Amino acid sequence: MKLKKSWVLALVLSVMAAVLVACGGGGDTSKDSVNKSSKKEVSLMESAEIPSMDSKKGTDGVSFTAQNTVFEGLYYLDKDDKVQPGVAKADPEVNADQTVYTIKLRDDAKWSNGTPVTANDFVYSWRKIVDPKTAAEYAVIFSGVVKNATQITAGEMKPEELGVKAIDDTTLEVTLEQPVPYFHSLLTFPTFYPQNEEYVEKQGTDYAKDSDHMIYNGAFTMKGWTNTSKSWSYEKNDKYWNKGDIKLDKINLEVIKDPGSAVNLYTTGKLDRATLSGDYAKQKQNDKDFTSNLDAFVYFLKFNQKLDGKQTIFANENVRKAIATVINKETMVDTVLANGSQPIDGLVPAKFTFNPKTQEDFRKESGDLITYDKAKAQEYWKKAKQELGQDNITIEFLGDDQEFSKKMSEYIQNELETSLDGLKVNIKTVPYKSRLKLDETQQYELQLSRWGPDYQDPSTFLGVFETTSSYNRSSYSNPEYDKLLKEAATTLATQPEARWNNLLKAEKILISDDTAIAPLYQNGVAALQNPKMSGFVSHLFGAPYSYQWITIK
Repeated sequence: MKLKKSWVLALVLSVMAAVLVACGGGGDTSKDSVNKSSKKEVSLMESAEIPSMDSKKGTDGVSFTAQNTVFEGLYYLDKDDKVQPGVAKADPEVNADQTVYTIKLRDDAKWSNGTPVTANDFVYSWRKIVDPKTAAEYAVIFSGVVKNATQITAGEMKPEELGVKAIDDTTLEVTLEQPVPYFHSLLTFPTFYPQNEEYVEKQGTDYAKDSDHMIYNGAFTMKGWTNTSKSWSYEKNDKYWNKGDIKLDKINLEVIKDPGSAVNLYTTGKLDRATLSGDYAKQKQNDKDFTSNLDAFVYFLKFNQKLDGKQTIFANENVRKAIATVINKETMVDTVLANGSQPIDGLVPAKFTFNPKTQEDFRKESGDLITYDKAKAQEYWKKAKQELGQDNITIEFLGDDQEFSKKMSEYIQNELETSLDGLKVNIKTVPYKSRLKLDETQQYELQLSRWGPDYQDPSTFLGVFETTSSYNRSSYSNPEYDKLLKEAATTLATQPEARWNNLLKAEKILISDDTAIAPLYQNGVAALQNPKMSGFVSHLFGAPYSYQWITIK
């Protein structure tokens, strides 16, 4: 078996060789605007195919970015992640007990076929999402928030009883179960987008199967996309109410999973922005085109405690703790990723949410809940093998076909096999969409996974692992954890400091006590970007990116 240092060195050398081949020895990557036509357009890349363009069914960052480009909700996030009116004319009017939101819609919001966007478009879309017949995974985001959503998704009430109604064409009234501190920002999330009832019903099962079976109310329309497309485009929407502020005529998108190919396309003028990782990021750090930022996506190892009705080895706490403490996360982000990612020892990311009283960062206040400690990991592993009565253990490790995921899987495999005696790790690599499906059906043992926030609150991360969460998909359950989160959502909803303390306690149970997952890193994004392009916006929550402010000189 190879020594760990030898494996890392081999990885570095192989990636460096690929860089030199792809870049012809690493010449200057600065470039002029891509020479296309007199129209203002840019070419961007995506890491994977779009799983779904139906806002009722999107569950991942790729889908959310695409939907955010062509649809608009009541509100949107601006360049600084501040909530701004979209289809809504202004901020909501909220009653005294903070449970009824009255929202006036602007008169000039239209669909791309010229039909007005009305309050009923939101009523129709939201009711469809919570209807059990739709089987929308993100129906859970309504539960405990919009009145009667929990009972409707459970089949105990009708969708028509959801706490949303159209007072008239331009007035929407939303009734909540109880005060929800983050509800205003939640309304920017793609699941809350409108859908035109007449159009969607006419399309039937063909709706959103391709770009020709959709209408749009966002800054752009979509062209040339089907369910399996590796390239498509966005074109300026002439019916968009704020079209005067949209500077681009067209955005070309291409799915590029290999960072070497991305760099090649950038250096040859075929991309205006190329995402980097590994030694590609290291080599280009001093280029004037280089840019990087830390986002709020958190990557972790997900342990499935029950598969096909039977307990897995991950039902054993010492197994989970051994794996969570044996991976050198510092070396991982420096060597494998090298894109500005930071090791993380909790689930809630840094620079995301802050104590309502002291303004201290949640990550800093919660602290390092599980850290790299090889000796301790080996102690956990020894106990685990004794408890399981096994000397040799084989596990299947699920990853996807994105290049960084492949490299991460190989690194983690090496860390586990070289440090935990008797452990064999078999990597199962599948397409990105297939991994999402295997996660949804809980058909995995160990998985490299991630979570991005839906709204700006620690509960958007912690709520994933409640017993009843449809996103748990690991059979993790702890009554005390559930109790803390339930109190934060109900009795403590109007007590910010007490609520905050509950969330801190919940994260400690999840990570330090139970080690339900193994936190790895908070994601960094490094890229080469055309210096003549500006306005490419990353968000800390909701859809990962917005393209509507992009300009090109």
